[in-house]
Amino acid sequence: MSTVSSIPPKSPMPTREHVRALLRLGVPLIGGHVAQFAIGLTDTIMLGRYSVDALAAVVLGSTFFFVLFILGSGFAIAVMPLVAEADAEGDETALRRVTRMGLWLSLIFGVVVQPLFLLSGGVLQAVLLQEADVSELAQAYLRIAGFGLVPALLVMVLKSYLAALEHTRVVFWVTVAAVPVNALVNYGLIFGNFGLPEMGVRGAAIASIMVQFVSLFGVVIYALRALPQHALFARIWRPDWDVFAQVFKLGLPIGLTNLAEVGLFAASATMMGWLGKIPLAAHGIALQLASLAFMVHLGLSNAATVRVGNAMGRKDADHMARGAIVAIVMSFGMACVTVILFLLFPEYLLGLFIDADETERDAILAIGVSLLYVAALFQVVDGAQVMALGLLRGVQDTRGPMVIAAISYWLLGVSCAYVLGFKLELGGVGIWLGLVLGLTAAAIMLMYRFWRTDLSRLREKFAQNAKS
Repeated sequence: MSTVSSIPPKSPMPTREHVRALLRLGVPLIGGHVAQFAIGLTDTIMLGRYSVDALAAVVLGSTFFFVLFILGSGFAIAVMPLVAEADAEGDETALRRVTRMGLWLSLIFGVVVQPLFLLSGGVLQAVLLQEADVSELAQAYLRIAGFGLVPALLVMVLKSYLAALEHTRVVFWVTVAAVPVNALVNYGLIFGNFGLPEMGVRGAAIASIMVQFVSLFGVVIYALRALPQHALFARIWRPDWDVFAQVFKLGLPIGLTNLAEVGLFAASATMMGWLGKIPLAAHGIALQLASLAFMVHLGLSNAATVRVGNAMGRKDADHMARGAIVAIVMSFGMACVTVILFLLFPEYLLGLFIDADETERDAILAIGVSLLYVAALFQVVDGAQVMALGLLRGVQDTRGPMVIAAISYWLLGVSCAYVLGFKLELGGVGIWLGLVLGLTAAAIMLMYRFWRTDLSRLREKFAQNAKS
């Protein structure tokens, strides 16, 4: 158990201490997210050099997989603030019960959605109106990769548990260890190297499954050895229905919020697919670059969730507010750096993903550059909205953000993307401008909710508790 986080501060923590604490938590989490991104990046680069068809298929397939993963990961993310609060209160029993039921819910979800992977080709064609050949290739990928969903969700739960207890370095190193495994298996099975069969997208799917199981093995071993006092897996088969309900009620809105956000980008990928393979490939590459920048904000957001959760356990609203300001300022600074890179070096960045001999290289670059210019527009608001979500999850406010996400991402974002892209005939740029509008609306409303609603409510609540 983290001894530092469970001791109430005697005086306000200086800003520099907030910065240090956030970096101590956030840097390994950022590194872990970047390493996870590197796994997807490896797939994109290798498949982009294999064929445009393979790249387009896995862009669709990965989006399909990620939508289900992000919905199920709500239960894992719910574990983080609950464990952080229990740790601050010194309640080892509560943090163990929360983590176990997070594992239960993730396993149940992963099993229930398996049929969707088997039927994915029909969904992509009939529902999402994708081209038949790309849909069939995406289904071939998903029918294999889908078996990695359960271990991926279990890894997510254990990473949340460890991060909440400030064991963030292991989160980083476990993910880093998976990167070379993915690269080597990809190189062998996609192209048929090392005497292995050439399997294209199927090889990429097998590699992803191996990565998930390697990661699961790593976090389980660490949890058993580093935190034996929690006896995390002892009698794990025994239900704890009260905590099960608690994690479910907190986690389901988180999953649906994540689904709304990811659904915005999934809808954009679907609409780009309507424009053809080349726009879809350009979208996939530009989105990879935007996602890499997003990993920094996501890591800081996770760290903010832990810090706010600990402040909840200590009932210290001032500490919570100061930490939140530091996190937001750091996120804003990183967003400005990304904007500069996207505006100054778009062709170079995009060219890293496309083989020099690819016949469609110039066409993909032409579309990708315009998309990257638009991506520069939403860096600040994208960081702000994910930071606000992290702060809100730290105070265990998830239902309101779910409604805000649905309105911002779908009612506004997707609608505007469709109108700008097709009705006003702006194509891919119009679709991405819809993303900007949705993310901006979310950032404004979510930040307002944390500062004007939740923080004010908690100040009053903690003051009343102190008086009584």
